[in-house]
Amino acid sequence: MHRTIASWFGSGLVLGRLRGDHSGSGTVGSVVALGMTLLIAPSGWQWQALAAVVATGLSLWSSRPFAADGADPGWIVADEAAGMFLASIGLGMPAVFVAFVVFRVADATKKFPGVAAAERLHGAVGITADDLVAGLWALAAGWALQLWVF
Repeated sequence: MHRTIASWFGSGLVLGRLRGDHSGSGTVGSVVALGMTLLIAPSGWQWQALAAVVATGLSLWSSRPFAADGADPGWIVADEAAGMFLASIGLGMPAVFVAFVVFRVADATKKFPGVAAAERLHGAVGITADDLVAGLWALAAGWALQLWVF
C-alpha cells in the first residue's frame, strides 16, 4: 500500500517501466494531480485545500519506508501531488497552468528560496517539504496572475 500511494497510484512508475529511468516522474505525478485538482475545483477552494492536506498526509505516510539514509527515489511522486494540490487552491484557468509551470520549475531547479533547504530535512518530511514550498511559490504566482490579469 505504501508503494501504491507513494507512486501516486502508479503514475511515478510509468517512466521507469517505459524507459528504465525514473527521471521526469515528478512531472508525470504532477500532471495526474493537476487533473485531479481540476476535477475537484468546481466544488470550491475548501475541497482543494482539503485535498492538499490529505495528499500531504499520504505523502508523509507512504514515503517514510523508502526514505532511509536520506533517499528520495524518483518514482515517489506523492510529494509532487501534494505540492500540486497546494499550488492550485482557488485558481481558475489559465492561472492554474501558470502555477503548474512555476511549481515544476521551482521543484526541479531548487532555485526558489526555501525549496533546497526544505529538501534537506530528514526522511519523509524532506521528501515532501520541498514540494510544499515549491507549491507555495506556484500558488503565489498563480494568484498574482489571477488577481492582476484576470
